[in-house]
Amino acid sequence: MQRYFVAAGQFRDSQVRIIGDDAHHAVRVMRTKPGDKFIVSDGETRTALVAVREATPMQITADIVQLLPNDSEPAWSISIAQSLPKGDKMELVIQKGTEIGAYSFIPFESERMVVQYDSKKEAKRIERWSKIAKEAAEQSHRNRIPEIEPVHSWRELLNSIGSYDMALFCYEREGDAANGKGIGTAVREWLAKQNHTEAANEAKVLLIVGSEGGFTEREASEAEAAGAVLAGLGKRILRTETAGIVGLTCLLYESGEMGGA
Repeated sequence: MQRYFVAAGQFRDSQVRIIGDDAHHAVRVMRTKPGDKFIVSDGETRTALVAVREATPMQITADIVQLLPNDSEPAWSISIAQSLPKGDKMELVIQKGTEIGAYSFIPFESERMVVQYDSKKEAKRIERWSKIAKEAAEQSHRNRIPEIEPVHSWRELLNSIGSYDMALFCYEREGDAANGKGIGTAVREWLAKQNHTEAANEAKVLLIVGSEGGFTEREASEAEAAGAVLAGLGKRILRTETAGIVGLTCLLYESGEMGGA
């Protein structure tokens, strides 16, 4: 069933308004007409099954048929910090990460970054990425749209590590080394220290992924000093657009979201 996100103010006691591009898409593309039903969410606390009363390309007015539970979000809020990759790879990370359950995305600059960052283009790119996150959230029936944060410098990213319950730094040498630590081991060690505290049930987690060139030893040392745990993703070298998706899936499994823990 089609799903749309709207601003909280578009919800009324018994009705919802769909406006702008969403109304145009519903009427012109989906051929929505009075009587049709779809799901609407305010991205915060309310999700509802609605029935269309009036429909134009400018605005749709729909009656709330039933309030639905907001239960599709993972218990752990996992943010993917992705060093800026070249081309449209960031779009893939955001699209698939949103489908899987990422809480937010933090693009950042790193030493071996291939792409040349242009701050003048940042607003337009973030607007594009936010649209991709919205569409993926609708497709996957999320209850919220992941936030796309402004591009961080390396120092800004390091300074943010302390605000998370757990930060994992994806480092290929951890996958190669005989005594390397994988994400599963890192998470289980962290859980063992929590002693069933609230943080273990509703953890705020940061997953840090490098660009095409990976991370330098200096960056790994600085991340570890800031509180991140160096963790590998196996013995194979993953593409930058693959690493975050794999890491996110591993974390959700270990949290019990996908049958783990």
